[in-house]
Amino acid sequence: MTCYTRRDFLKTGLATVALAGAGTLPLRASREAATEWVTLGKSNVKVTRLAFGTGTFSGRVQRDLGQDQFTRLVRYAYDRGIRFFETAESYTDMHRMLGVALKGIPRDSYRLMSKVTTREGVDPLQKIDELRKLANTDYFDVMLLHWQHVATWPQDSIRWQEGIMEAQAKQMVIAHGASVHGLPALRQVPETRWLQVAMIRMNHKGVRMDAEDYNTDGLGNVPEVVGYVKQARKEDMGVISMKLVGEGAFTTRADRQKSMRFAFRHAGVDSVTVGYKNTAEIDEAIENVNLAFA
Repeated sequence: MTCYTRRDFLKTGLATVALAGAGTLPLRASREAATEWVTLGKSNVKVTRLAFGTGTFSGRVQRDLGQDQFTRLVRYAYDRGIRFFETAESYTDMHRMLGVALKGIPRDSYRLMSKVTTREGVDPLQKIDELRKLANTDYFDVMLLHWQHVATWPQDSIRWQEGIMEAQAKQMVIAHGASVHGLPALRQVPETRWLQVAMIRMNHKGVRMDAEDYNTDGLGNVPEVVGYVKQARKEDMGVISMKLVGEGAFTTRADRQKSMRFAFRHAGVDSVTVGYKNTAEIDEAIENVNLAFA
């Protein structure tokens, strides 16, 4: 499997065949679909289709493993071909734990995504630099504005957008985007030209997905969410999805398989992130993605 260096990202535009069309998308069969490298739209950053998430219940599940067990889990995922790792400022201590877990692994062999909380009174560049040092990395491949949940977020977050762009100019960040919650926020995604990458909740049942109330305990509007994903793709944005197992609600293997197939074959997302607590969950997630493309 070919990996590309940071220099490749900055100097070349490596592209894969775009997923297109409505309904079930025609994708070639692959027994290594989960670990294939795909390009996140106009960002030109390449990631594996399946990511290692560190935010299960805001990272509690991963923190409770302890550093040694968490490190073994990260290394197991890496050895199985998962080379995309994601965390967030709000996942307490996970930047540090992930940095320890990845220590010694060639930096250009994996991709690292973080999400920054857009607080008032915080200097964006200083915060990104702080997270970079905690994660023991020179740069983040993707930096997202975290938890954008109101319709006015593109205007409200301009100071943070500018801060991320400054970090990008300093080569502390390669690509940028936002993680959105709720339909009012999601509706702004396709027309927000600043976005290179969008992180959007996705599963076939609408559990913990987007509705008018971003924090509803009810079901989200699956058709509307899928529609905005496809619009974002038409704008050449990379789309990464979360909540593939309904925040732990999908207790059957059949539902987890359906969710992966729905995300890739119907919605047409580029990559998905799942949080794990043991190696069996990693093995299953890899198989579920592979089956979605088989």
